[in-house]
Amino acid sequence: MKFVFVTGGVVSGLGKGITAASLGRLLKNRGYKVSIQKFDPYINVDPGTMSPFEHGEVFVTEDGAETDLDLGHYERFINENLTANSSMSMGQVYNNVIEKERRGDYLGKTVQVIPHITNEIKEKIYSFKDKGTDILITEIGGTVGDIEGLSILEAIRQIGLENPAEDVIYIHVTLLPYIYGSNEVKTKPTQHSVKELQSLGIKPDIIVCRTETEISDSMKDKLAMFCNVRKTSVIQNMTVGNLYEIPLALEKEGLAKEVCHHLRLEKEEPDNEAWESMVANIKAPKDSQVVVGIVGKYIQLEDSYISVIESVKHAGYVNGVDTHIKLIDSETVNAQNVAEALEDVDTLIVPGGFGGRGIEGKIEAIRYARENNIPFLGICLGMQMAVVEFARNVLKLDDANSIEFSADTPHPVIHIMEEQKHIYKKGGTMRLGAYECVLEEKTLASKLYGKKNIFERHRHRYEYNNEYREKIESAGLVCSGTSPDGSLVEIVELKGHPFFIASQFHPEFKSRPDEPAPLFVGLIKAAKK
Repeated sequence: MKFVFVTGGVVSGLGKGITAASLGRLLKNRGYKVSIQKFDPYINVDPGTMSPFEHGEVFVTEDGAETDLDLGHYERFINENLTANSSMSMGQVYNNVIEKERRGDYLGKTVQVIPHITNEIKEKIYSFKDKGTDILITEIGGTVGDIEGLSILEAIRQIGLENPAEDVIYIHVTLLPYIYGSNEVKTKPTQHSVKELQSLGIKPDIIVCRTETEISDSMKDKLAMFCNVRKTSVIQNMTVGNLYEIPLALEKEGLAKEVCHHLRLEKEEPDNEAWESMVANIKAPKDSQVVVGIVGKYIQLEDSYISVIESVKHAGYVNGVDTHIKLIDSETVNAQNVAEALEDVDTLIVPGGFGGRGIEGKIEAIRYARENNIPFLGICLGMQMAVVEFARNVLKLDDANSIEFSADTPHPVIHIMEEQKHIYKKGGTMRLGAYECVLEEKTLASKLYGKKNIFERHRHRYEYNNEYREKIESAGLVCSGTSPDGSLVEIVELKGHPFFIASQFHPEFKSRPDEPAPLFVGLIKAAKK
């Protein structure tokens, strides 16, 4: 197995994850079995208990791991379902080491960063060796110099020593800032970042330079000289019009060929035809535009809804329309201004979330979409609030609510799952990962999916209360998808509405640019119509 390590320097948010994902696609297009993993330096065990304002959305894998949003990018680019093995935080590392010490696994030895912490990190990396993986790409979160990430960098340094030189490559993603006052692109921050990495015993083999302007030949010469790499290993990574163009831009710059050359991979020529065709379709002129309103409480950070936004774009590609996202703060929406807030949207999404802040605004938005025939998709909490809205405004159960927000509501149309009632720890304790859903025949859900049994990913602890099911269904909000035993309602949809459907699961986690999620495809198609 070959090892590719991707580190970052100068500033965070440069796109290490997109670089890693793009390289994964290019290597996969050469016929290699590629997997990707992410190491995050923070001490949280996982992002599951962190606010979306901290690290954006929590992405959930097929096997139920709560992970960083970069795993979503990995899956969308390489079209592989990743697992809990692909995500590791320093909190998990320390937790595992302490548990081993408590069990006596270290035979009374003094537990130290080296070798115990670094060995735990290496064990996670080496765990891919017997999984049929040809090339493992490992992204290191944060930037070089962060104190939390030092043990991760030490571990990957050791892997470079433990394996043949041709089996390990280090890629450093860095920033070339443009100074507007002097109209210059500066290389000094990159030089310092590389120097910092070298001081830790890691010599980067390739420098990927994020830049807003073209890098001149003379600048590449300078970077190659001062960063101690070949000129061909200085890779320009300019901003492009669409995320999915990046693999082709990096292919043109020679990133994958440099990696293949260093790792002595035989299959150097790619088959990028399908990806090129997809990108051409994305860039082709669209016959119309739809405005997609997303009503949530985390709109200040777009990454909070990144998988939903990407899924909307995927559905737009297949429907031949240009999609424009309008993020609407649910805390600002009320009965008096909802018409104004939604007046220019062609379709509405209420995504997942937790906590009572902004809930009433979401309910008002759903009511408006229902009453005005605006295509609507509810996801997780969005489905639960669709049920609450229907109970209040159609069944006239004025105090209907979820017990998450009103423990003493007389009409708990959404209640806590039975197996969640005695769970008090928050981290990783919800209903997580892929579960089977059985679709009712002749429903919108079955039409969209085109099959009876589907598997979608979940992240919730509250659910539809079946005690109200008969009353709600008789009024027109039908349950069109349930768990195999019929006990859990997974999808609801409204009879007689152009498009009104909501799922307890998160369809956005399995959407791909070349395989868009069916619920989003149907939503954008209805909006276009």
